[in-house]
Amino acid sequence: MEIIKLHHPYEEDEIPKDNVVLALGFFDGVHRGHQEVIGRAKKIAEKNQLKLAVMTFNQHPSIVFKKLNPDYHKYLSTVSRKEELMEKIGVDFLYEVDFTSAFAGLAPQEFVEQYIIGLHAQTVVAGFDYSFGKKEVASMEHLPLYAKDRFEIVVVEKQLLKEDKISSTRIRLALEIGDMDAANNLLGYVYATPGRVVHGDARGRLLGFPTANIEVENFVKLPRIGVYAVEILVGGQVYKGMASIGHNVTFEPNRPLTVEVYILDFNEDIYGEEVTVFWYDYLRNEEKFDSIDALIAQLKQDELDTARFFEHYKGLTHKNFLSEH
Repeated sequence: MEIIKLHHPYEEDEIPKDNVVLALGFFDGVHRGHQEVIGRAKKIAEKNQLKLAVMTFNQHPSIVFKKLNPDYHKYLSTVSRKEELMEKIGVDFLYEVDFTSAFAGLAPQEFVEQYIIGLHAQTVVAGFDYSFGKKEVASMEHLPLYAKDRFEIVVVEKQLLKEDKISSTRIRLALEIGDMDAANNLLGYVYATPGRVVHGDARGRLLGFPTANIEVENFVKLPRIGVYAVEILVGGQVYKGMASIGHNVTFEPNRPLTVEVYILDFNEDIYGEEVTVFWYDYLRNEEKFDSIDALIAQLKQDELDTARFFEHYKGLTHKNFLSEH
């Protein structure tokens, strides 16, 4: 897959000469609805022996339109995670456009000329609710007006799961209540967050439960505070573990939020390693314990609950996205 980062206005020689089928969307999370859009484009590309291209943005449009601090928007997939998922689908060209005020100010016809015709699209595929400007004049319903019969247009209908629309908003709501089963079913794969192992205060080691302290970018959407059954990818290997998202309230108040993973049957130093945490199941909320002994007893129970969960679990795994595409 070739990744092409565009800043408006781009130079013509930045664009490959190949004719393409172009899928349009922000694709945060690359969930089942997004997969339908890109999958439809992929089938058309294969049928017509064209390249499959996807155009997305480096940041959410609301940051520019609403003049919000970038920290406001918590993403389901970082740009690098999105790249990873797109490559697994089989995308040939991934266009990552800097969503700036200049780009946002393009008139609908200019957008079509520069970012559809200019990208050599023979067919454009997008969801029913995609817009390329103000919805009143730049929805998918209006696209034929600007296309002027120069490319085919395929509109993908609303995708449903349990009679409701599959959406990034719905996934975020599931994460906020710790409903990982719902979130993962909407995604079509196990929700994952990338990070780096950094030094913490080493309390877990003293308790007999040494944890990997995971530094996560502040724009990444985390599930609700609590303890989870997880898997963690370290150095190309996947291990089972239990993770805590919380403030370690037993030890002192007003501590910063941390993500810590106790890896089952594991005893290696992994400081500095890039890791990915896969979130399977919410076990319990964060609690403040009256004593260290009470905390240790609960951690032992969490370890048992984690092992029991994976022993009986028959749902999606970290491998699912790769196997489906």
